[in-house]
Amino acid sequence: MKAVPILIAAVAVVLIRLGLRRRRTSSRSRPDRRRTSSRSRPDRLLTGALGRVHLGDTGLVAAREIHERIRSRMFRAVTLVLLLVVAAAVIVPTLHSGAAATTNVGIVAGSPSLRTELEVLARSAGVKVDLVSVPDDSRARAAVSSGQLDVVVEGGGAILVNAPVSAADASPAARYVRAVSQTLGVERAFARAGLSPQQAAIVSRARPLPVESLQPGKTGRTTSEATALLGVVLIFVVLTQYLTWTLMGVMEEKASRVVEVLLATVRPIQLLAGKVIGIGAVALAQAAALVAFAFLLGAAVGSSLVRGTAPLVVAATLVWLVLGYAFYSWVYAAAGSLAERQDQVQSLVLPLSAPLIFGYLVSLIGVSSGNVSLLVKVLAYLPPTAPFAMPTLVGFGEATWWQFLLSAVACLASTLAVALAAARVYRAAVLQTGGRVRLRGLIRRSTI
Repeated sequence: MKAVPILIAAVAVVLIRLGLRRRRTSSRSRPDRRRTSSRSRPDRLLTGALGRVHLGDTGLVAAREIHERIRSRMFRAVTLVLLLVVAAAVIVPTLHSGAAATTNVGIVAGSPSLRTELEVLARSAGVKVDLVSVPDDSRARAAVSSGQLDVVVEGGGAILVNAPVSAADASPAARYVRAVSQTLGVERAFARAGLSPQQAAIVSRARPLPVESLQPGKTGRTTSEATALLGVVLIFVVLTQYLTWTLMGVMEEKASRVVEVLLATVRPIQLLAGKVIGIGAVALAQAAALVAFAFLLGAAVGSSLVRGTAPLVVAATLVWLVLGYAFYSWVYAAAGSLAERQDQVQSLVLPLSAPLIFGYLVSLIGVSSGNVSLLVKVLAYLPPTAPFAMPTLVGFGEATWWQFLLSAVACLASTLAVALAAARVYRAAVLQTGGRVRLRGLIRRSTI
């Protein structure tokens, strides 16, 4: 489980780099073809659709983006790879847990009641055992040394194993050895105390006193934490992929001068909003498909990874995926209008992705360690990092409904401010060619 987030993040980075390289290669090898086809096709699409469907200019641009993204080979390849990674994350732990080997247990001078008791302890510990009678202690020790037997219960009351069993060992065989040691030790103490079988039975059935807490307990904590871990990774992968597509799409339209044709039909804010909404709809659909696939596959194979998952954690993941994309997409789209070459894009991606990566790493460390730090709680209310930190708090049960709502409202308000600023930058920069546009001068001169 700890390797799954690293694997998914590595796959996302590789796919994005391959996508950028593919776009760069195609733009260098076929510049004239891209420019000619791009000038005519969007114009036909927009003008033809205006006569048939009353979606509005923003809706038409969004429909165009959805159509183009779904048809692309990169989208299909990324979706296929992510489905395979999700399948591995669900199936591999199930195979590992279901591959428990049989524990060979030897009994020296044991009674039938001892064999029955050892079998009952094996079932309670979830271990499959094979009980073998051994004539004497010397042969039992030789069998353990040679590996023929894993555990031996000697006639003198000792338990033999080949290697020490530490308290931190959580393997099924170690749990079984500890259970046998404790149970047989209690029975031996009963016998030394001179208790009758009826008295020993009464003592063995003793129940601990009930413990009452003043604060309400948390249910499904382990499952919710696992779901929060996968949710944080899913948000990072989807945001990284689609924000890069948004930036590259704006840059390519500017470099090929397609944007000049589009702006003759629609307003800049409509074009920008349509692109953001269209790509965001594809991102949400892909994320929802991955979540549904994980649940269906988990139910089919009986995986504990998704069994009993609180719907609130899944809903929080999807909500913050939408809010995170809404916040960052405007920033990436505006940044794409400042560049028109691949080398300029590379210099823009790192500072833009710095808060996103920081929020992801801090939240991932917190949810992996099982300890939500104060830093995660603070980042949950900052719009650049809240898409990762708030789902982590929800998974740990550390966020109330009003805290969740407060963080979401703060993110929406910040998104509105960022969208207005991005629209100003986009309108002023998208038609300027001949080099990278400087942001400082645009903010002073441009107006919506």
